[in-house]
Amino acid sequence: MKKLIQTIKNIWSIEELRGKIIVTLLLILLYRFGTHIVLPGLDAAALESIKASNKTEGLLGLFDAFAGGAFSQASILALGIMPYISASIFMQLMAILVPQLQKIQKEGESGRKKINQWTRYLTVIVTAFQASAYIAYLNSTYSAAIIPAYASFFPFSTVIILTAGSLFVMWLGEKIQDKGLGNGASIIIMVGILARLPISIIQEWTAKGEKGGGGLLIFLIEIAVFIAVVVGLVLLVQGVRKIPVNYAKQIVGNRQFGGARQFLPVKVNSAGVMPIIFAQAIMFLPTLVSFTNLDSKEGIVRIFNDHTHVVYMLVYAVMVIGFTFLYTALIFNPKQIAEDLKRNNGFIPGVKPGQPTADYIGSIMDKITLPGAIFLAFVGILPGFADRLGVTQSFSTFFGGTSLLIMVQVILDTLQQIETYLLMRQYDGLMSSGRVMGRQSSNSSLPTTTI
Repeated sequence: MKKLIQTIKNIWSIEELRGKIIVTLLLILLYRFGTHIVLPGLDAAALESIKASNKTEGLLGLFDAFAGGAFSQASILALGIMPYISASIFMQLMAILVPQLQKIQKEGESGRKKINQWTRYLTVIVTAFQASAYIAYLNSTYSAAIIPAYASFFPFSTVIILTAGSLFVMWLGEKIQDKGLGNGASIIIMVGILARLPISIIQEWTAKGEKGGGGLLIFLIEIAVFIAVVVGLVLLVQGVRKIPVNYAKQIVGNRQFGGARQFLPVKVNSAGVMPIIFAQAIMFLPTLVSFTNLDSKEGIVRIFNDHTHVVYMLVYAVMVIGFTFLYTALIFNPKQIAEDLKRNNGFIPGVKPGQPTADYIGSIMDKITLPGAIFLAFVGILPGFADRLGVTQSFSTFFGGTSLLIMVQVILDTLQQIETYLLMRQYDGLMSSGRVMGRQSSNSSLPTTTI
């Protein structure tokens, strides 16, 4: 406890870090305030009663988790940061697949500004499209809450307000990135997810308390399992395979350069949370059949809309593993790394430079990606197992899946930045041994995902 208090004092004594923390907290508070403002034209009392009788599941439940409950509350920030995330992911994939965008990306700061500006323009288009779809969702689910006198203006005003709200959230994320602490978009998503955690724990405590002493024991076991899953995710996020790299000695005049032995860190989970997001999006597609009258498809709809079904979990796990290898292949380029090593007079002991080095790095990446993909798939289906074992639905989502993985990654990244400030000021780090490794510090040579 004394060490913790001293660490907090050290953090607060750094003026720049203190200012960043305060700015981040104020912007987060502003965002959370906006999530409770209901869209104009909706009756808040009727909206609350309808919400109590409906459950947001599937991909819509994922959106609601990312938006901190604003989606199901029909807030002016209902779409949250997700349109910007979607646009960022699209631009990131295009930068990998389109050679012209690759050239722009390599132009340095000017290229990054161009891509960011295009991402903002794409965000407006994506937001307007999602706002239109959200209006259809409101008309089908919350039609009784729409004020009749405002019904004719409701579609137009809602598109404008939701688009402005998402752009405002995007602006908050950029301000957190520039003036605050951590990745702004990731921080906003994490705050939205964490906002549901206390209520979920209270609901689980209440549900188990009704069963008597045995129920409370089960609750303690669930908390222990939850902590174990978090520890496993920390190991997955921080796990790296260090490939030894030597640099040839160079003598220029009377000075010697190079000759150092370093390591190339290769992450066990380079794809991050993207495989789970892609798999969940694909698994949601069969449920679109429910909007038709094809009675013969009811069985498929029921299976793919139930995350506790064995077939759903099996297909979902296979898709996560497949997307992990696919996305890793897109963002990890062994040939480029081999060329960079050769250009800087670096080589892997016992491996020839050039293509043999690329093949060696690629084979290591395949070997460590497989166990990482299997564990990621297991984490993805853990909420289904928890739900089948009697955990309430709201709390079971925190036993794995996208929500928990994003929380762990963002918290580790933020702690890593705080630790960097402490070490720069000659203070002790956050840990007595070793350092906190976020995605950026553990593998700076590889591209990182937005989330």
